[in-house]
Amino acid sequence: MKQAIGGGNAGAMELGVFSISLAVKDLSRSRAFYEKLGFSMSGGDGEAWAILVNGDTVIGLFQGMFEKNMLTFNPGWSGPGRSKEDFTDVRELCKALEAAGIEPTSKQLDGDSGPGHITLEDPDGNPILIDQHV
Repeated sequence: MKQAIGGGNAGAMELGVFSISLAVKDLSRSRAFYEKLGFSMSGGDGEAWAILVNGDTVIGLFQGMFEKNMLTFNPGWSGPGRSKEDFTDVRELCKALEAAGIEPTSKQLDGDSGPGHITLEDPDGNPILIDQHV
């Protein structure tokens, strides 16, 4: 079930779980480093990308997929890979952002629900991915 945009804070948006997506040069080397910090692989193909978790902390490692590191939000998740029943669909988030004057740099929003994503840039050029898997 989706929830309306808003909530306790005026204008607040429920973006979902936060993680950082890192553009890495050598996935094996980066994965080994983060595993030494206590992370373990929870998803990915292990060759071009890997999702690593340590408790509720999530790091995505992506080799050759992105130019820059990205802030990532996952609507519909309550923790690493845990689906959430009530959430704001990425399509609703996109409409609200556009209404607020924020134009996505890209969007993949097929259908009325289900997986989809949008990308944005903050005023300093930092990329933001809102990536819904459910």
